Amino acid sequence: MLKRIGSVFFMGSLLFVNAQEKTDDIETIEVQGKLVSTPYKSANQNISVITKDEIANSPAKSIDEILQQIPGMDIRRRGANGVQSDIGFRGSSFEQVLLLLNGIRMNDSQTGHNSLNLPLDLEDVERIEVIKGPAARRFGQNAYAGVINIITKTYSGKKVRISAEGGDYETYGFGLNAQLGNEKFSNSLQANSNSSQGYMHNTDYEIRNVFYQSRLNIKNGNLKLQAGFSEKKFGANGFYASPKATEQYEETQASVVSLAHQQNFGKLKFNSNIYWRRGQDMYLYNREKPEIYRNMHIGNNVGGEVNSSYSWGLGTTGLGVELRKEFLASNNLGERNRFVSQVFFEHHFSLLENRLNISPGASWANYSKEGNFFYPGLDIGYNFDQNNKLYGNISKVYRVPTFTDLYYSSKTEQGNIDLLPENAVSAELGYQFQNAKLLAKVSGFMRNSNNSIDWVKKSLEDQVWYAQNVGEIDTKGIEVELNHKVFNWLTYSAGYTYLDTSFKESNGVVSRYVLDNLKHQFVAKLETRFLKYFTHEFIYRYNERVNLGSYNLLDQKTSYTQNDFSIYVLINNVTRTKYTETFGVQMPDRWFHVGFSYNINVK
Repeated sequence: MLKRIGSVFFMGSLLFVNAQEKTDDIETIEVQGKLVSTPYKSANQNISVITKDEIANSPAKSIDEILQQIPGMDIRRRGANGVQSDIGFRGSSFEQVLLLLNGIRMNDSQTGHNSLNLPLDLEDVERIEVIKGPAARRFGQNAYAGVINIITKTYSGKKVRISAEGGDYETYGFGLNAQLGNEKFSNSLQANSNSSQGYMHNTDYEIRNVFYQSRLNIKNGNLKLQAGFSEKKFGANGFYASPKATEQYEETQASVVSLAHQQNFGKLKFNSNIYWRRGQDMYLYNREKPEIYRNMHIGNNVGGEVNSSYSWGLGTTGLGVELRKEFLASNNLGERNRFVSQVFFEHHFSLLENRLNISPGASWANYSKEGNFFYPGLDIGYNFDQNNKLYGNISKVYRVPTFTDLYYSSKTEQGNIDLLPENAVSAELGYQFQNAKLLAKVSGFMRNSNNSIDWVKKSLEDQVWYAQNVGEIDTKGIEVELNHKVFNWLTYSAGYTYLDTSFKESNGVVSRYVLDNLKHQFVAKLETRFLKYFTHEFIYRYNERVNLGSYNLLDQKTSYTQNDFSIYVLINNVTRTKYTETFGVQMPDRWFHVGFSYNINVK
């Protein structure tokens, strides 16, 4: 296996040296930040952007599946098509990645298992921005190992898009998207429903989303409103308690409402928002016998923030304040709440004729029950010319335990009210080459964690998992990425991530999540356009997990698009690989999908 990875790495290195061109669609993108938004090409962190065109052509059916195509991203799915997934990044746990929807926090204070309960369909995503590495000083709690910001847009004009799909295992889906507005005021409403009887016993699901957003342009700024609701009902065969728990069932709901304001006053930029995010989670150990064991959790996060940046002779200075109250009502976890206050500061300046860019920053947070935390960090980038850049960053981060970490109790899990917040020092050093046709990156990174939180048990025979601070975890790795647009009709990309994780104070315990990470990860994509209206894309993934072995996956999608009509044929797991991504949950065999969409332009 090492020889195979070595060969792939060598080929990637040759391509990295010899290729001379890259895609031009992300050069103009401005990566959205809490305090200061940065042009993609000027960012001094390792950032990946998935564009709308890439989403449309990809053989992915849900947001978690499209994220699996980013090197370093570890999406551990239970089931398929967006039913339930955990987000990990470069060896992190699913509690250590922050998820944003148009800049609004979507993480659940009950548990990170519910972070990907999003009230929108993949087709309605404009782009996805992924910050690789810690960003707690900019975004706060959960931005421990990375940040994902899912961005949607409204457009002027009147248009209705209808879509439908079908597939194996009695899979059906229907969608509607309506756009209405002009340059001053624009609106978008989307609704979709998807269901399947499942690929094995008790893996059936129903997923429904409704999402509305509007944008009102004002003088030198805008007001944005978004509101959404998501509901999932699914059989959870072996998803949680034990692989033997074949009759588990879950229903989750997530809703969000937010109002955001952005306005420029000369050199002063000002933005603020208020938001409410509600999550509901109902779990049955046996869907046919709910009286055996039932959990109901209802969580609410209510918050607001005010951020500003000012450009002056010594650079750009950003300052922000966020206030948030987290509530939870649960028959298992009890009545819980915490209040979070956070202050953000960041300064950007340049030296050596703007070749050297430096961004120091820090944030301070107060948790009403856990105390005070300080998150300092520094980003540095040096541009040799307009195409070549060297960048580095270092940060200190913390993560406060979730209510599940602290209070959960069942026959197979036991929380720990004495848990300490985990903390880490993270750093990355990388090189990036970018021109009109080629993007190539190589980097090395590390994360030294202390008081790491994991669920462990004393032996393989033990039936109960306990939440513990398990000690020091050192993670080191390298990453290589290449995206090359050879011709207008041919684009390929490849990415490889290697992780080395050492668990220094295991004391012989069995870890549930810490040693569940990917050791080797290789992702490759080949996209071709032919006969004017056809697009075909292959996605190949090789994953080698520390405790679950290795597997190869191949997905493909062929699309035909002409004017307002589009039809596609999509096949997941073309080679019928037998594999699991987490907790021994068997993943689907080959899965065919056929779908279409049609745009109706209203005059």
